[in-house]
Amino acid sequence: MNDRKKTPADDVLDLFVYAPIGLALTARELLPTLVEKGRDRVETQVNNARVMGQYAVQMGRQEAARRAEAAAKQATDVLSDVLGSGRSSQRPPTAMASTPPASPSATNGSVPTPVPDVTVASGPVPEPASLAIPDYDSLAASQVVQRLSALDAQELEAVAAYETAERGRKTILSKVAQLQAR
Repeated sequence: MNDRKKTPADDVLDLFVYAPIGLALTARELLPTLVEKGRDRVETQVNNARVMGQYAVQMGRQEAARRAEAAAKQATDVLSDVLGSGRSSQRPPTAMASTPPASPSATNGSVPTPVPDVTVASGPVPEPASLAIPDYDSLAASQVVQRLSALDAQELEAVAAYETAERGRKTILSKVAQLQAR
């Protein structure tokens, strides 16, 4: 090589003349290797994305199935409560005290919890508006239970008769039976 010092003009020639010529000559040799490297890298990334996509779809299906099962169980519970109240009004109130309406848990093999015997006089089922607890039908069982201890024996009997004939909620009937036993 030359020991002479490069001038700025030599640098410009290297950059704009010799480098492109050298690149063109070696590109012909390196192009197949560069294409293969690029193809390998893209295929690897596409395969990884495909595997992750398949995994995500599989997990999504499992989650969707789990949520659908939970929604079906909830719908069954609601329908059982609604249909249970329609079925219960066909039976006499005294029969309901010892035989609660079938619950969804009874259909899956577990033993239903018996409702304690509640003293219910035979006769017409009271209207919800006539009960001593205002807005009875809009209250949750836990809200009704909190109000039961303030009722007298006749009001407890009316609540028990209505609950037995209409909804059969075990929590309320158990609390009424406990209060009537006193």
